[in-house]
Amino acid sequence: MSHDTSPATGGALTTGLKGRQITMLSIGGVIGAGLFVGSSAAIAEAGPGVLVSFLIAATLVVLVMKMLGEMAIANPDTGSFSTYADRALGRWAGFSIGWLYWWFYVLVIPIEAIAAGDIIGASLAIPTWIPAFVVIAVLAGTNLMSVRNYGEIEYWFALLKVLAIVGFIVLGLTAIFGLLPSSEVSGPANLWANGGFLPNGGIAVLAGLLTAMFAFQGSEIVTIAAAESAEPERNIRKAINAVVWRLALFYIGSVFVVVLLVPWNAPGLEAGGSYQAALETMNIPGAALIMDVVVLVAVCSCLNSAVYTGSRMLFSLARRGDAPRFAGTTGPNGTPRAAVLASTVIGAVAVVVNYAVPELFGYLLASSGAIVLMMYLVIAVTQFATRRAMRARGIESRLESPMWAFPYLTVLTIAGISGILLAMAILPGKRLELWLSIGLAVVLVVWGVVLQRRGQRPTPQPAAITADRTA
Repeated sequence: MSHDTSPATGGALTTGLKGRQITMLSIGGVIGAGLFVGSSAAIAEAGPGVLVSFLIAATLVVLVMKMLGEMAIANPDTGSFSTYADRALGRWAGFSIGWLYWWFYVLVIPIEAIAAGDIIGASLAIPTWIPAFVVIAVLAGTNLMSVRNYGEIEYWFALLKVLAIVGFIVLGLTAIFGLLPSSEVSGPANLWANGGFLPNGGIAVLAGLLTAMFAFQGSEIVTIAAAESAEPERNIRKAINAVVWRLALFYIGSVFVVVLLVPWNAPGLEAGGSYQAALETMNIPGAALIMDVVVLVAVCSCLNSAVYTGSRMLFSLARRGDAPRFAGTTGPNGTPRAAVLASTVIGAVAVVVNYAVPELFGYLLASSGAIVLMMYLVIAVTQFATRRAMRARGIESRLESPMWAFPYLTVLTIAGISGILLAMAILPGKRLELWLSIGLAVVLVVWGVVLQRRGQRPTPQPAAITADRTA
């Protein structure tokens, strides 16, 4: 089975990722700084009711990933949902969501680099921009070498994050059950004390839901990475099947522990992040230092994945004739070096913008604020269209991992995601992100429609992924 359809721009990706790397990527790839630090904002907004927010968000993401898995197992492709949208909805759809996704991850690079720079700079008493650029250079450099480098580094990053999460949950449960003498924990009372389960009302659950949806970003990366493995179908199926327990354990489980340990209106909750506040409640020595190390690992992991994911999406767009041809070429080791360099340079420029014109950087970030939801919506609509087409052709039974209860759960997911986008228009703090993201999306859709109507596209060339030449 061909893993990509590509114009003859030269070069091919390799199958350098190993099964253990894909497995760990699927487990740890969804764990970012948004969980360790960002979840505190959701807890402060919704109180204990944030558990409902995370449960709804996790349910929607699981459904979206099942839909994506159905398509990815049937046809592994490094362009993932962008390629599937191209085929099912039209060139304009694949073009626009592909560029939106690339833009999102290009902006993840400076976000994570700045966070890493703040942590390292404060520890070494040096200007924060120095370590920010060093981290970008190091992780971009490893991505340039071979896909194995990305996979191996991400394997250890993910392992450390998983160990941190599991250790935190075990330690937290020990404190909750009164087995940690040094802790000052009130336990389950935090679920209803301080104003009740929904201290800020039901609308706050909606605000928490928005934060939770963005925190889950990253689950889809495994369908992109698996295309560069020897057994993409098997690796994707394994990862998709595990998405339920991953989200349940790492997100809902850990947030549940935080809510039990820390009052939702505790003064220090948002200052240092939810995990740090929980560790301090348990009187764990060096809580701030521990979280600095964990968050540093998390942001470096996210930056590493951002360089990888952004470059692969740009590579896929170029191979389909929807990006400059140079981005569709590879080096001798099968790495899309031009795409890696282009994505990294744009990300580095954004770091400069942050330090030189922070107001402009804020608008750049806002322009990507709704892209995650747009991606989920496109995946759902694409799966709906693809499945309907297969049903009409009588080949629906060939699917190895079909979406549950089609079309009902698909339609329900589309409605749910649309409702969350509507909520962004209602909630004052999210409107700018929504409108800037929509504005960017409209420009790209119009551009894609123009390209589609012109009908100018290179002749596809199959087999864009080859055996690992770095072995």
